[in-house]
Amino acid sequence: MATAENEGAESALTVAIAFGVNVAVAVAKTLAAWLTGSASMVAEAAHSWADAGNEVFLVIAERRGRRPPDESRPLGYGREVYIWSLLAALGLFCAGGAFSIYHGIRELSSDDPGEDYLIGYVVLAFAFCLEGISFMQAYRRTRAEARELGRDTLGHALATSDPTLRAVLAEDAAALIGLVIAASGMALHQMTGDAIYDAIGSILVGVLLSVIAVILFDRNRRFLTGEPADGAVHRAAREQLEQLPGIDRVTALRLEFVGPRQIYLVARVDLTGDDPEHVAASRLRDLERMMEERPEIVDAVITLP
Repeated sequence: MATAENEGAESALTVAIAFGVNVAVAVAKTLAAWLTGSASMVAEAAHSWADAGNEVFLVIAERRGRRPPDESRPLGYGREVYIWSLLAALGLFCAGGAFSIYHGIRELSSDDPGEDYLIGYVVLAFAFCLEGISFMQAYRRTRAEARELGRDTLGHALATSDPTLRAVLAEDAAALIGLVIAASGMALHQMTGDAIYDAIGSILVGVLLSVIAVILFDRNRRFLTGEPADGAVHRAAREQLEQLPGIDRVTALRLEFVGPRQIYLVARVDLTGDDPEHVAASRLRDLERMMEERPEIVDAVITLP
């Protein structure tokens, strides 16, 4: 299993790649939108600028969420990650989705014949290559983690406690789909001379971004309010507990995420033997310390039935 330090470095690399790609693509799309006058290209430029801004939120989330526990926050600062990631989802919805829909509706009545289509296609191809690189980095991480937990890749993308990984993967997937929509809108505009197809492309890009933003918002809301661990994580934690010396049986177990890959564990167990109360209490504290040695367990509370 990857260490927390390695996972943090991987997450930071994923966000850094996504940020660099989005800035480069946003500049290229903005130039192309200005030269071509394409509504779909304007929507795509807004999409990339929104994504670039969101990466700033995700960088802040990564930095603040990795702070170690202290006296005022004994469970650490992991939940801050979900706050900043939630703000990033709101930014994607407002700056990306809502603007693209609004701009597309405005352009529905446009009679602009369009121009410099070649520049638009070149920029879209350039953006597709760069977005593909960022997407593959996020996809490889997601697939590796999914295999480790016995999940399918899409299921893990939705279930993972790491909101930065989910956000980058979702935004890059939306970017690739959006590029195809934008290219289709431009091509139909060029072939027919009717700008309505370009405007519809802008609206579709906005709807796509809005759907992605709502999904990301909901996932962060759930983790922020206390998301319990799923069955696979429960089974792994129960097995770890049952392997500890002196535990006869685990009678109850609750696991709650308090940050990316950070779990608060509460368990009731039967101990072997028939020790006096003070000895049993000492044994329970030792078991708690053993569980807290695991990098994913922020705090453990183990009691008797």
